[in-house]
Amino acid sequence: MRKFAVIGLGRFGQKLATALTMSQAEVIAIDQNREIIEQIRDQVSHAVRLDSTDEEALKSQGIDKVDVAIVGIGQGSKGFESAVLTIVNLKAIGVPQIFARAETLLQGQVLSKVGATEVIYPEIESAQRWAYKLIAPQITDRLDFAPGYSIASVIASASFNEKSVLDLQLRQKYRVNLISIKRGEKSNDKKGQIVNVPLPDTIIYEGDVLMVAGTDTDLAKLPHE
Repeated sequence: MRKFAVIGLGRFGQKLATALTMSQAEVIAIDQNREIIEQIRDQVSHAVRLDSTDEEALKSQGIDKVDVAIVGIGQGSKGFESAVLTIVNLKAIGVPQIFARAETLLQGQVLSKVGATEVIYPEIESAQRWAYKLIAPQITDRLDFAPGYSIASVIASASFNEKSVLDLQLRQKYRVNLISIKRGEKSNDKKGQIVNVPLPDTIIYEGDVLMVAGTDTDLAKLPHE
């Protein structure tokens, strides 16, 4: 079982700590606020009130033994300074992976320089996800494959109905690659069937779920009417 330390139990930290615990991970939740520790105590493996800028305090709770530490300390007033010192301490005691929450790109750059393995931008990433969802409602799910490149599930529009893969020319017209097809409502008795290797003469129906790969910009241009 992997062992995590979540340090800083604001809204982000609390949700992350409880989600990790529900996924059967061992989680040590840390904050300086006694009330917050009492609230989360029954939702995680361990809840500890301590100052994470104190290296010895971290070691006394076995934080040097965790696989991953996530620093979610709020960055208002002195919070950013505490986050920086916490990351320095985690690095010093040998925590192999340190993820840190940042509110701005500049803060993220600083956290990376002092030792964060990866920086999380919840507010920025959430806004980007919603912008993409609003711009491209035909995309029901998306997996980032590389920067700016995704594999996505796209609902076939009415303009695709009863056309072959060859007719649609997805690669030539939209610069995306079709990987597989899951049959939808209009496929009659084939509903739910997976076509793993679509051929040029494979027919697509409105409502089919197309698994496609391409740049985020090209995927957003696929028709949704």
